[in-house]
Amino acid sequence: MENKEETHVLMVAFSSQGHINPMLRLAKRLISRGLHVTLATTDVARHRMLSSSSATSTAVAAGSVAGIRLEFFSDGFALDYDRKANLDLFMDSFSRVGPKNLSSIIYNQNSKFKCIITNPFVPWAADVAEEHGIPCALLWIQPCALYSIYYRFYNSLDPFPNIKNPNSWVELPGLPIMKTEDLPTFVLPSNPLGSITKLFSDLLQNVKKFKWVLANSFEELENDVIGSMSGTHPVRAIGPLVPPELLGEDRAVDAGIEMWKSADDCIDWLDQRENCSVIYVSFGSIAVLSEKQMGAIATALRNSKRPFLWVVKPPDYKAEDGGGWREMLEIFEEIKAQGLIVPWSPQIKVLMHPSVGCFLSHCGWNSTLETIAAGVPVVAYPQWSDQPTNAKLLENVWRVGVRVSSDPDGVVTGAEVERCIEAVMSGPSAAEFRKNAAELKVAARGAVAGGGSSNRNIQMFVDEIIGGSRIQ
Repeated sequence: MENKEETHVLMVAFSSQGHINPMLRLAKRLISRGLHVTLATTDVARHRMLSSSSATSTAVAAGSVAGIRLEFFSDGFALDYDRKANLDLFMDSFSRVGPKNLSSIIYNQNSKFKCIITNPFVPWAADVAEEHGIPCALLWIQPCALYSIYYRFYNSLDPFPNIKNPNSWVELPGLPIMKTEDLPTFVLPSNPLGSITKLFSDLLQNVKKFKWVLANSFEELENDVIGSMSGTHPVRAIGPLVPPELLGEDRAVDAGIEMWKSADDCIDWLDQRENCSVIYVSFGSIAVLSEKQMGAIATALRNSKRPFLWVVKPPDYKAEDGGGWREMLEIFEEIKAQGLIVPWSPQIKVLMHPSVGCFLSHCGWNSTLETIAAGVPVVAYPQWSDQPTNAKLLENVWRVGVRVSSDPDGVVTGAEVERCIEAVMSGPSAAEFRKNAAELKVAARGAVAGGGSSNRNIQMFVDEIIGGSRIQ
């Protein structure tokens, strides 16, 4: 049997902070068990890291972060190419160029990898692994509920909304009854992104290519849906893969990276606020809100008369020509004494701060796990992808907050956002939300602690890597 000190693992990640960080945090847990880990991602990720915080840029320049070796490869486009402008074109090209460039990394390494771990947005890494005779694991970076929904949708196991019946309800094992607005946008007939449909279709119809499916979740959070998958293609929960300080662990062992520089004054500002008084607002690194959405949130914050910390990325906040944006800037000027508006925040420190009373969130899975691990109630304002389903779980399954509703024209009004803020901060169910959030915080810490469900699942995975043999 190969010694643990000689066991090397290769991870492959999409060039997004929200995709790279779960990989890095899993890597740290593998390293703590004696494995050696290399993370491969694209050149554009390297460029963003080098332009971010000094700690991240220094580590990247040295070729490793927290003991994890870094390798970079081309995705086929220049660094200044706008990959969001035509996502279908980018994903198609990446799937053609990426395999060859990843293979070159494997050929050039002195070590022989015992396992390759990829995520859903780099599914072709499983084909590369097979070519090299290396077993492959999938790290599912969304909740297990989404794994179940996609698996059942793309394998035609259950009826879903379609063009003829776009508003049908869906009932799946281990999940509550779901309306169209509760489902991930990629399973709806209105989904415009053909590349994502093809990606998930190929992935979920060929999931047997993966020897293991690991999930960034934990059994105590999604026990029913995890159990429902045992008869199809099982998933092992090994999360939450969040910054260690959220789990009561030493912050110094974190391997996460930042691609954007945080504002320095957030924590000093929070220190001056009362406990559980602040509304924290952030929609992650990808979503760009419309003028109407920005105006509704600003109006709700103004009317709440509560202190707020609002992350407004530069693409969202710009003095363009047009009355709408001028009006927005006037509202910002009016409410600036009530809160703090920053281009990026140190989210973990913010969520852990005692002054934060709720998180108005887009419900991306990383932010959802972070708020669960921090024990902070949520106002759910989902945009797309997995976020509507995450919002459904937060409101109706885990009961740690409420979700905004749209009017008949599909608009979320300022009055609706204000209603949800008041419901979570001081409404009749506010105490229940805080109690449930606190219980999930304890459960998250227990899952990763010695003897916890995720801790056991990671150790089982490590034992199988060490004891397994390469594909013949």
